[in-house]
Amino acid sequence: MQKIHTKTLQDLEFPTVLEQIALRCNTELGKADALEISPYTEKEYLLAVLGQTSEYLASFSNDNRIPNHGFDQINNELKLLGIENTTLEISGFRKVASICKTVELHHKFFKKFKEYYPLLQAFISKFEVNTEIPSAVDVVIDKFGEIRDSASSDLQAIRYQINEVRAKINQSFGAALGRYQGLDFLDEIRESVVENRRVLAVKAMHRKKVKGTVMGTSKTGSIVYIVPETTLTYSRELNNLEIEEKEEIQRILNRLTNELRPNRELLSSYQSYLSHIDITAAKAKYASEMDGLLPEINEERALFLRDAYHPLLYLSNKAKREKTWPQTIELGQENRIIVISGPNAGGKSITLKTIGLLQVMLQSGLLIPVHERSSVCFFDKILTDIGDNQSIENHLSTYSYRLKNMNQFLKRCNAKTLFLIDEFGTGSDPELGGALAEAFLEVFYEREAYGVITTHYANLKALANELPHATNANMMFNSKTLEPTFQLIMGEAGSSFTFEVAQKNGIPYGLINKAKKKIERGKVRFDATIAKLQKERSKMAQTGSRLQEEEIKARDEAERLEKLNAKIKSKLENYQELYDHNQRMIQLGDKVNSAAERYFIDNKKRPLISELLRIVETENSKRKKTTAKQAKAKQAQKKQVAQELEKKIVKVRQEKKVEKKKAIQKEKNKPRPVFKVGDRVRLQDGKAVGSIDTLEKNKAVVNYGMFTTNVSVDQLELVEAKK
Repeated sequence: MQKIHTKTLQDLEFPTVLEQIALRCNTELGKADALEISPYTEKEYLLAVLGQTSEYLASFSNDNRIPNHGFDQINNELKLLGIENTTLEISGFRKVASICKTVELHHKFFKKFKEYYPLLQAFISKFEVNTEIPSAVDVVIDKFGEIRDSASSDLQAIRYQINEVRAKINQSFGAALGRYQGLDFLDEIRESVVENRRVLAVKAMHRKKVKGTVMGTSKTGSIVYIVPETTLTYSRELNNLEIEEKEEIQRILNRLTNELRPNRELLSSYQSYLSHIDITAAKAKYASEMDGLLPEINEERALFLRDAYHPLLYLSNKAKREKTWPQTIELGQENRIIVISGPNAGGKSITLKTIGLLQVMLQSGLLIPVHERSSVCFFDKILTDIGDNQSIENHLSTYSYRLKNMNQFLKRCNAKTLFLIDEFGTGSDPELGGALAEAFLEVFYEREAYGVITTHYANLKALANELPHATNANMMFNSKTLEPTFQLIMGEAGSSFTFEVAQKNGIPYGLINKAKKKIERGKVRFDATIAKLQKERSKMAQTGSRLQEEEIKARDEAERLEKLNAKIKSKLENYQELYDHNQRMIQLGDKVNSAAERYFIDNKKRPLISELLRIVETENSKRKKTTAKQAKAKQAQKKQVAQELEKKIVKVRQEKKVEKKKAIQKEKNKPRPVFKVGDRVRLQDGKAVGSIDTLEKNKAVVNYGMFTTNVSVDQLELVEAKK
């Protein structure tokens, strides 16, 4: 792919998109780099960047959130490391160590979750982990930015001597303070600090009685500040030791700088990685806010943008809580050029810019706000001619500038080009300009370029209708209210509604008729025919939508009736079975009743038993026959039910295991609260709530009112923090 011209990016307002991405970066270097984003020329790298952004966007909706990537830039430190005999400042060492630790943290994270983030893991794996740099820095500098006593044996010895001398100074000063206080030579404040030294606050009248060096006087002159003579000797010794300490610290920092110097390139790559991650995170945030995603990338030179939104317009309307209308555009081998027509303020230019801006964003590694079933391809060149391009500096009119632009189009246009032209052919005589625009369009068509143009010229609409691989389209306009609907309709040209709009804006009807007479009758009829077709199309669309709704309702009603019919049929079968069973019981009861009446009359047991046995054997013979026929079927049915039940049980158990693992993982990833004395807590498996009395070595004493218990902090849950 070739580099896309800066003018094209400006026409499509791409710099505004970059400014919005820069606002979402966390680091200053990331913000600066975000403003320099441009379309990539290497397809493989572009696909990798798009995939990384898509993975980062996915991290917002899962439990494995990517660690923080914030850092302070180290450009000055990298410059110093490239110059011999230079030394970094303490803050510079801390920034270098922090960057190394952040990269190491990312290394561990992406290695652990490489199934979730394969492309980000592959990207960071190019940078080797260096744990020696932060270790070397931590040995010398503590977390407060101070040089450790243990940084060198000499520094440790010097600081030991400094502490001894300071103790002697305090001791001798205390002795002098006590002596002169007893002699009532000192003022009420007794002592003060001048030039970082403790001094005696001596009354001016006794200044000559106190031996020492005068460091100054009060504003009124009533107090003289004197360093006692006994502490001067120790103070000079302290000054010498402090100078030695500074020299030793400088030697330590020089040594540490020289240790880091061979890793200059590695540190530079670490900073580049973190800046890249910062920009990737900003792209993901931007995509999340505008519902952006990575559509399918095809190799067939086909562009299908379904429900595509203009990003800047979408976010602006979202902030105002206004609706944004999506567009669906399709360009392919059989439909290479679209000619959009229709009235002004109908959304033609926005549709044009939407296509161009989304294409530029995608080829710059940004996700775009389209439907997930959209499919896109990459273009080597994207050429645009949008807006009023009048050039005062070059003394060019709009039309002259556009002709120069068209000349560039002719030089660069080929089968891998996407061209976007707004108000094609305008700026000159309508007939002559329209004829020249028609000639340009034929050349673009012959070179198999893809493109979208907007126009009012009838000859361009007619040409699009004649060319087999070009299509007319129009922005829908309500002919009654003369309001735009912002919907792109493929397959037919649009009317300009010139006279209708004029009439709506109060132009006298007689003047409009006079204007109609001044132009060709055929032109008016042609425009009127197009307007009529648009009205019919709108009616057909409404009718189709209504029929579709009715069809859906009819289908739903049919399904409901079918279910109801099945239920009624099942109930009837059950009632029939119950009726048959009851009839059989009644017949059986009649037979038993007849036998009982005969026994009541003749009182003979043998005929009664014989009759009862015959009834029972008859019933059993029926039962046996039924069992023989259905035994196998019932057994098979029972087996099938058991198997299905067992499958369901296994599935439920597996789902519970997965849920349990997720819960455990979530609990592991959940940050532990920092407990304080007075916090209200409870045991993880308990219900009773108590308050923390004491905390010591990861153990807490919890007071429940009636009793106290000593438990590990890991077993506690925070109920309410102490206010």
